[in-house]
Amino acid sequence: MTKRDPSHLLPLPPAAFHILVSLADTDRHGYSVMQEVADRTGGAVKLQAGTLYATLKRLLADGLIRELDERPGDDQDGRRRYYRLTPFGRDTVQAEAGRLAELVRQARASGLLIGRRT
Repeated sequence: MTKRDPSHLLPLPPAAFHILVSLADTDRHGYSVMQEVADRTGGAVKLQAGTLYATLKRLLADGLIRELDERPGDDQDGRRRYYRLTPFGRDTVQAEAGRLAELVRQARASGLLIGRRT
């Protein structure tokens, strides 16, 4: 099996990037993704339900995440759907992070970020 190249999916839409980052360290259900993104960005990014679920649907179709059949032992709410980052999803979000880091490097080199930490 050949390894898929994530470059054809780049650049990722901001919502997709935030969702994939939120799934990098743990499996989450939709509302938990929304909370984690808002917390991580200090409230600067607040995913609306429509954006979240449309983006999750696209990420599933592209093979970047998968829906889990199992639930954490303490979650008895059968309505919640849990999602996990796939290896291809991890490769893709890492490629996007690298792409963004290169853009920031170029902005710094041009003097646009003098005195600013990012």
